[in-house]
Amino acid sequence: MFSCKDKDAFTISGTINNPGSLKKIYLLEADTTQITVVDSTNLSEQGKFQFKHAAPYANLFKIRVGGSIFDLIAKNGDAIDFTTSLTDPNHAYQVSGSDESEKIKEYNKISNYYGDINSKISGEYQDKVQAVGKETDSLVNAYMPLFQKNIADYSMAILKFVNENKRSLAGFYAATSLDNVKYEPQLIVYADSLKGNFSDNPTVQRFVKQMADVKPISIGHQAPDFTVGGIDGKPIKLSDYKGKYIMLDFWASWCVPCRHENPNVVKQYAIYNPLGLNILGISLDTDKAAWAQAVSHDNLSWAHASDLKTFEGPVEKLYHIEQIPSNFIINPQGIIIAKNVTGADLEEFLNKTFNKPQ
Repeated sequence: MFSCKDKDAFTISGTINNPGSLKKIYLLEADTTQITVVDSTNLSEQGKFQFKHAAPYANLFKIRVGGSIFDLIAKNGDAIDFTTSLTDPNHAYQVSGSDESEKIKEYNKISNYYGDINSKISGEYQDKVQAVGKETDSLVNAYMPLFQKNIADYSMAILKFVNENKRSLAGFYAATSLDNVKYEPQLIVYADSLKGNFSDNPTVQRFVKQMADVKPISIGHQAPDFTVGGIDGKPIKLSDYKGKYIMLDFWASWCVPCRHENPNVVKQYAIYNPLGLNILGISLDTDKAAWAQAVSHDNLSWAHASDLKTFEGPVEKLYHIEQIPSNFIINPQGIIIAKNVTGADLEEFLNKTFNKPQ
């Protein structure tokens, strides 16, 4: 007549309709760095299964049913009921006993909607490539904006979901699906709102710390000064450029995406250097000869410097460089006004900055 929840574990009682030959179900635990199988169980002849697992703090778990993955958020004391059908093409599922799991379903609905659009665009693109026998610039130019728009639409939908679910772990896991470079300002604001919440969840706290670390070198903050050795051996200070626009361009001779971006930077420098744009290239090379050869080969006619210590250099650590190419655009007052803008985005930003009404 009465039942008591187990305060030291959660349970998932599940039913798989139309299981076919499926025999085994897996329980996975996720964080922002990895997904680990933590339990497995056999499916009964009636398609029933149960998991019992300890989770001292609310966390994201996944049930793997054949080739399908279903997300849940669980913590000790939860008694969750789960139902799905293996023949459902939409992989729909029902879950009760966990309010957070209902929220993660909402996130998955958004993710699946834009994922389906992406798959459709990708399928059309591959069909066109197959029809002409190769990838062409015209096809790339036609389909790339469609991919980019879908990603942008997805990101806007996720930001809306996150803002509506700031006190939900589902909101957190949705936020971690965003491009943390492009949406850094929004993620910093979101991380600030998480302080004091989910204090027992190490994944959340790691994210909060990560955002706190990059906040001092985010848009709107004063760029920290530094001194670095120039390619000619003379020291260069960021403060040497006080009162001027400067772009710090972190790159390396061995970095293929950097080398692909260099022609665009050369083009923009030719246009905007006469209008006041300066560039300081900071190389993550360790081989000075390779660095100098790349500077010459790519016609990089601006100032260059490096400590030749890859990501371990003091300037790289000061600016939290974790991937390249990376850049910072700093205004004459020393304020960071843009970060990690490349390609057409760089061209658009510089055009707005240097051609704005006086």
